[in-house]
Amino acid sequence: MARQATLHTLSVLVENRPGVLARIAGLFARRAFNIHSLSVSPTERPDISRLTVTADVEEVPLEQLTKQLNKLLHVLKIVDLDAHTTVERELVLIKVAATQETRPSVLDTVQLFRARVVDVHAQSLTVEATGAASKIDALLKLLEPYGIIELVRSGTVAMGRGPKALSEKVAGSEITGR
Repeated sequence: MARQATLHTLSVLVENRPGVLARIAGLFARRAFNIHSLSVSPTERPDISRLTVTADVEEVPLEQLTKQLNKLLHVLKIVDLDAHTTVERELVLIKVAATQETRPSVLDTVQLFRARVVDVHAQSLTVEATGAASKIDALLKLLEPYGIIELVRSGTVAMGRGPKALSEKVAGSEITGR
C-alpha cells in the first residue's frame, strides 16, 4: 500500500546570500517535490533570512530531504513545524466583481471574515485578508460566485509559539564559520 504524502511546513534559516534560494528550490525540484508555497524574508538578524516552504512530502523522503538541505552551503537550520505548536498565516489580495446590486453582499462576506476592502472601483472591490490557509480558502469559496477577477496569495509564513526564536539556535560564529 502506497503511503500518502502530507503537507509539511518547513522553516529554513539561511545565510542572507545570493543564490541560496535557487539551490534550495533546485533540491526540491530534483527530488520531484511540488512546493505549494514559498515565502522568503529577512529575520531579526540582518545576516539571516528565513524560508518558509510548504510541500507534500512523505515522512521518509522528508527526512532525506532535510539531510540534503542541511548539507547545502549557507543553510543554518531546518525545522519541520508542527501545526499544534506553530502560528501560521497567509495574506491574500482578492479583486472581486462587485456591481451596485452585489456590493452589499460582497461587503457582508468580507466583514464576516474580518477582512478589509483596500480598493474600491465601480465594478470591483479589492479585499485583503489574513489568516490560516483554511480561512482564506473559505473566503474564496464564498466570493467565487460574485466573480474573482484576480487574486494573489503570499504563501504561508509560520513560527513556533512561545518566547524562543528559531535563530537563537544559530550561533553567530556558525554563520561565519562555514
